Amino acid sequence: MNQRESEFEFIKGLSAELSSRNLVFPTSLKTTMKIRQALDDVNMPSDQVARIISTEPVLSAQILMLSNTPMFNRTSKKIEELRVAVTLLGFGVVRNIAISVGMKQLKDQQQDTSMSEPMEGLWTRSMRVAALSFVIAKNRTKLSPDKAMVAGLLHDIGKFYILSRAHNYQGLFSSSEALWDLIDQWHADIGVAILESWEVSDDIRDAVMNRKRQDLPEHSRPTLTDVIAAADFLDVSFVKQSLLDIDWSAMPIALKNLQLDEKETERLMIETRQEIAQILKVIA
Repeated sequence: MNQRESEFEFIKGLSAELSSRNLVFPTSLKTTMKIRQALDDVNMPSDQVARIISTEPVLSAQILMLSNTPMFNRTSKKIEELRVAVTLLGFGVVRNIAISVGMKQLKDQQQDTSMSEPMEGLWTRSMRVAALSFVIAKNRTKLSPDKAMVAGLLHDIGKFYILSRAHNYQGLFSSSEALWDLIDQWHADIGVAILESWEVSDDIRDAVMNRKRQDLPEHSRPTLTDVIAAADFLDVSFVKQSLLDIDWSAMPIALKNLQLDEKETERLMIETRQEIAQILKVIA
């Protein structure tokens, strides 16, 4: 079997998993995604939410730890009950923590060291895009910053899944370049299939699928796709704290829709530096 045929068999296997909804994720990630779905019910009592969260010890510990940070707890009294912690943080923050914990569990379950490094890179970048999506949505749109953060965290879920499964196919790919070529070709479709199986909202799925499109429509009311596309595009510049590498004469449509020219983008970068750092502490 040649390289192309082997890659096709690999993708065919992934497609079968996705179509049957038999996603091969760690049990812990499945639990955190069920918790996220439960938290979509805004009328659910905090004590019931706390009971659901308590089924996932890593998530429980993360929420308790975060509720006792100066960012959220302004008193000297230590919070030791999940119910109190959930009430303090709010459902939006808890939902985002559930997803970030689940994604981190997916990254950490890698036994193959050749996959652990690219997984670590994907995880780090997903956190940055999530934080940047939050501040763009908050400062440039009327969209929910929390939803934008979720979309940012999940924007590369297809890449995560392909990498997580590729370690079971040792010797299939002739080089890391061959693997990444396949990831670049298939990750968006696979990502959307995963989000459908998790019953993630349509606008998040659209943002994941379409953020790389060159023909996004121009409009005066930015969409979640615009936010994620802009965050994905600007990430490297925000890391460098420099906009020198951007060709503003070929500015992406998403930035135009968000009215982010060079001056406005630089102002956003300066004004949100501390906020982004705080968000990264929350979801890391």
